[in-house]
Order: sequence, then structure tokens, then C-alpha cells
Amino acid sequence: MVLHDSSSASELLKAFSHPTRLAILQELLTGPKCVTDMEELLPARQANISQHLAVLRHAKLVDYAQDGSLRCYYLCRPNLVEDMLALVGRNDPVVKRSAEEIQRDKQRLAKALVKPKPSVKTDRRRLAKR
Repeated sequence: MVLHDSSSASELLKAFSHPTRLAILQELLTGPKCVTDMEELLPARQANISQHLAVLRHAKLVDYAQDGSLRCYYLCRPNLVEDMLALVGRNDPVVKRSAEEIQRDKQRLAKALVKPKPSVKTDRRRLAKR
């Protein structure tokens, strides 16, 4: 996979990097919620939840629809949020490697990246054929 815009990716990952924001995203997976609804569900005050929602809106993960004086927030990229929460929720094993294993991999990679240079004789033969 090639990352085309590391700055945008970094901002997106920052939006996922707080426990309260993760909890908000988890709640919004079940459906739209107003800040007052989230205040009842999360261990945070309304002002704090609103600040986190602003970060999530800036990252284009959530948006809101105005319902009278209430703003009801919803996920505007539900597939991405669902995939990220599933990814960070995985319990993958931690891989430990020895210094020798790392050195062998580095040597193998260096050999794979080095292409043999054609000899001067080979270059002359190619030119002579033209």
C-alpha cells in the first residue's frame, strides 16, 4: 500500500487517538446521537464531548444535522470508522525478534535491492549491435 498524503493520514489518525473520541465513534456506530445523549452514555461533560466532536468533524469522520436547537451527530464515514475500530480492537500477538534475525533480514533485503551493473564489455557489445 502506498500512502499518497501522509499529512492527511496523520490528521485522521490523530482523530482516533483519544479514548473519549473512540468511545464517541463507538456510540455513533449504533446511530445518530445528540451531545446530551452522549453525555448520559460517556464519562465526560457536555463541553468536553463537544470539543472532541469538533476534532472528529475536522477529520471528516462525523457531521451533524440541526434538529431545532439540538445538533444530532452521525458518522459520515461509517465504513472507515467501523474498520478502524475493528483494527485497533484486534488482539494481535507481539512479535519479538533477535538481533541476528534482524541482521539476516537486512542482508537479504540489501542483496535483493542491489542489481548487478553491466560490465564495460557488455555495454560495448550492445553498442556494436546498433
